Amino acid sequence: MKRVLTVFGILAACVLAIVAGAFGYFFLVTRGVSLDPSKLALDANCIAVYDADGEKIGTEKAHRAVSFSEFPSHLPNAFVAVEDKRFYRHSGFDYRRMVKAALKNVSTLSFREGASTISQQLIKNTHLTNEKTVRRKLKELKLTYALEKNYTKEEILERYLNSIYFGHSAFGIGDAAFYYFGKEVSALEPAESALLAALVKSPNRYSPFKNPQDCLLRRNFVLELMKEQGYLGEADCTLALRSPLPAQPHPLGSGNSYLSLVYEELEELFPEAKAGELGNLRVYTAYEPRLQAKLEAFGPDSDAAMLVADNKTNTLKALRATAGLPRRLPASTVKPLLVYAPAIEENLLSPATPISDERTDFGGYSPDDAGGASGTYVSARYALSKSVNIPAVRVLNALGVEKGASYLKKMGLEVGREDYSLALALGGMKEGFTLKELADGYTALANGGAFAPSRTIVRVEDASGRTIYRGEPQRTRVFSEDTSFLVTDMLKTAAEEGTARKLRSLPFQVAAKTGTHEAKAGNLDAYTIAYTAEDTVAVWLGNADNSPIDATGGGLPANYAKEILASLYETRSPADFTMPKDVVRAAYDKTEYEENHKLVRADPLAPALIDPEDFFRASNLPAEQSTRFSRPTIQKPQIKVENGSVTIVLCHAEYYDYVIKRRHCGEETTVYRGPYREAICDNSVVVGEEYEYTVLPVYQKNEGEAVVLPRVRIGSVTPIPEDWWRD
Repeated sequence: MKRVLTVFGILAACVLAIVAGAFGYFFLVTRGVSLDPSKLALDANCIAVYDADGEKIGTEKAHRAVSFSEFPSHLPNAFVAVEDKRFYRHSGFDYRRMVKAALKNVSTLSFREGASTISQQLIKNTHLTNEKTVRRKLKELKLTYALEKNYTKEEILERYLNSIYFGHSAFGIGDAAFYYFGKEVSALEPAESALLAALVKSPNRYSPFKNPQDCLLRRNFVLELMKEQGYLGEADCTLALRSPLPAQPHPLGSGNSYLSLVYEELEELFPEAKAGELGNLRVYTAYEPRLQAKLEAFGPDSDAAMLVADNKTNTLKALRATAGLPRRLPASTVKPLLVYAPAIEENLLSPATPISDERTDFGGYSPDDAGGASGTYVSARYALSKSVNIPAVRVLNALGVEKGASYLKKMGLEVGREDYSLALALGGMKEGFTLKELADGYTALANGGAFAPSRTIVRVEDASGRTIYRGEPQRTRVFSEDTSFLVTDMLKTAAEEGTARKLRSLPFQVAAKTGTHEAKAGNLDAYTIAYTAEDTVAVWLGNADNSPIDATGGGLPANYAKEILASLYETRSPADFTMPKDVVRAAYDKTEYEENHKLVRADPLAPALIDPEDFFRASNLPAEQSTRFSRPTIQKPQIKVENGSVTIVLCHAEYYDYVIKRRHCGEETTVYRGPYREAICDNSVVVGEEYEYTVLPVYQKNEGEAVVLPRVRIGSVTPIPEDWWRD
């Protein structure tokens, strides 16, 4: 018995020591930790956003805290029902829920179940970081106890609803009610309160504008909980379940469109974060206020979106979007990304490749050019720079729609299968792309074919200054460097003499593409996307309601792009585009190109400057090389016998000399040696005799193949009348 008591005493002493140690550790960790009432206010918990220079970006509107007296009864009830159903009965901690969550975590080995009450969430969101440590949890326990001791349940709920983030830059219940429903908090209906409560678990995942199906299921789940817990009657619940989700947001006007994109990006970085977990953060961005002011200064008569992206870091420096970033048909801006760059990558063409601009029926689809088909052959460079339609369709037809679309997909430009047709070459599709998505595709060309989506956020810090995210572009290879350079060079031509020629006065290298979406009612979209080796500028004009605009891509958008680029490089010039080692500049035979529409490498012996030059991939140089000068060739001349003389009519061939020889009675005589003449006459022939002539083309010392003409016999000469001058 004495031994049992001894063992019991030892165990008791150990337990007391553990308890004493735990209390000691608790007091040590929480020493100096106290509740700060000022932190329970909304403004102290909003996300702080900083520009590229580390200066805080201000907002135009302060977030208004809403008092509990303005809450309709179903609003706090919705949050209690889904977040903390014993909120009114516990003193800050739901021990039953804590035990249940602990057992589930142990059984699943996931440790993902939480048991935080609304009081604990308020403390965590306003006083602590989101790191999952024992030290933070102990501080949370002490502060939650102090909160429950000093504030009523209504006051806790009021501060909780005013301090959490509801997504889409809506901070607090006042912003959320207006953004999602366009009304004051006091006017909310039960279904609307349930939707706002549904957002708390994950504002990004349950947004009605991003994931309406998930949002609807979650909202209805909250409504059912409210009914089960006695907060909503059967009839009211049934009516609320039938309520539709909001169709569109109501802009808050709290800051510019760049900030809205920052908040959206933040939600994507932390997609499973609960509403309160996105507070107390410092977000550092690439935002440049001077550039933003430049974008805001333009005053088109339509909606507009404009952006400036840094190609090297894939960050956005400025963004203006009067109607958000809607999906619009890309018009001809899709041609470089869908048609020409993939075709060059697949060695289907080069910038100099001749393409027919003749009106053609492609299996029932018969596109036309803006000014009508020319019916001639044009180079790929000309077709892209002038945005000629038929050649683009012809190239996509040869490339294959699926192959072209696969390149778009690598750049995040998804095209539905129902849109797989040759009309894609001209931007014909169901939904289209946002301006940011299109601009990201062009930054891939500027970055040598490596794609990464642009972002606003450079890094994110929590309240303690710990970096919890650092943005580094994760690039994917879409095109080779040589393909990107060739397309860029073609787009430089567009900026110099093509549809984007309004940019030609800029004193640095710039590549650009315009696009105009035309409809029967008028133009619906107008684009200019321009880039240097360092930055990309994109401009879209249109109307959110699809009403027509009085603009074309090469007009006002190009002027805006030029002004933005001029402002961007006000004190310096950007670097030139760098030619990769796998790109060569080569001449191609002019005669073959113009007469036979064939790309043939120029003869090395050709006179200087007579053959045009262009850039080629080293792997896709024309296989055939001209011998026009090293082995001169000519078309067969004509030979005629008239009035006792022989006339040889030569086909025109620049730079050649000709040697014409006559064979008669076994003797060979040179009758002409010299440059091209249209006709060579041989008068030293005898009537009744037969002659054979050969014509030999010569360039410098290089003789071609002699052309043997048909034998001729000299007939009698018709005498000339003595009075030949009379009638």
